[in-house]
Amino acid sequence: MSAKGITQTGTPPEPVQVTIMPRYFFNVSLEEHLLPDPEGQELPDPDAAWETARRIAGDAMSVDAGGPVNWQTCHVEVRDAGGEIVLEFPFLEAVEITGDRSH
Repeated sequence: MSAKGITQTGTPPEPVQVTIMPRYFFNVSLEEHLLPDPEGQELPDPDAAWETARRIAGDAMSVDAGGPVNWQTCHVEVRDAGGEIVLEFPFLEAVEITGDRSH
């Protein structure tokens, strides 16, 4: 019979590493309206949060808003679990410019 926490070889088991990913909150500012994100998302790092903000902005601009929207005033505000602003992503940064602009 082995003691609790000791393997059959007599050595303690390897410690288990638990990686806790930070939670980011994506509050969307559409002109005069703020749409808060009460749940947030667990992501590995700020780069992943930036990609998520870019996707949110692109998705929002692809939906018919039912009227004209000044996209220049819209942004995604990303906060960490402590409420600190990690980044602000302007919607227009999500627009991919294509074509020849040399004319």
